[in-house]
Amino acid sequence: MDEEHQITRKCYPYQLLRNVQKCLPLPKTNAAAEPSVTSYTKGDFSYFHYNCDGFKDLGWGCAYRTLQSICSWIAGKRGATDVDVLVPSIKEIQQTLVQIGDKENDFVGSHDWIGAIEVFYFLDALYDVVCRIIHIASHEDLKKYANVLKKYFDDYGGLVMMGGDMDAGSKGIAGIHISGNQVYLLVIDPHFSGVPKSVQELVERGYIRWQHTSEFVDSSFYNICLPQLK
Repeated sequence: MDEEHQITRKCYPYQLLRNVQKCLPLPKTNAAAEPSVTSYTKGDFSYFHYNCDGFKDLGWGCAYRTLQSICSWIAGKRGATDVDVLVPSIKEIQQTLVQIGDKENDFVGSHDWIGAIEVFYFLDALYDVVCRIIHIASHEDLKKYANVLKKYFDDYGGLVMMGGDMDAGSKGIAGIHISGNQVYLLVIDPHFSGVPKSVQELVERGYIRWQHTSEFVDSSFYNICLPQLK
């Protein structure tokens, strides 16, 4: 991280929840007799979501929040002790994308969305972490990449960003469960607004969930950003 991209220390109105995926039981499947495998994000990360730092981003900031969760994972992997205070704000993310020439100056302060490509650019610029981008033409093709995603979690154990076009809600992916020919992704949904009382509340309200590949939007393509940091 060079001087041009220094991040200011943050103070949050409440302590962000960490490792929210660890309280989620495996999905119930009809393939009880089939062999099953499960792989997760390795390491710690914080759950960033709408308005969690007092900044109002309801309706447009979901990809920024997923990126912030990924940044907290990277900071933890690199040994930071006060992870959250060094995570970039939405404004700092926008400023960095302008500084590297990806966006025009009026992007800073806008409500413009970002996607997997911008997440890649940002992580490369700020943390020197390259990413692999996988383009998936439709939700029907998600299952075809099950082994690729499992290998990623086994080899890198990163927190993944997933975005689409018709499914415009960015989300984090923190694991995969394969049971026979059934595939589930562990979704970390940043669209929660308010102060979560507990991880259990997030699970009960569906913000932390296992989602079958057939439940993704059938008319949407998806881009998946895989940070390459071991």
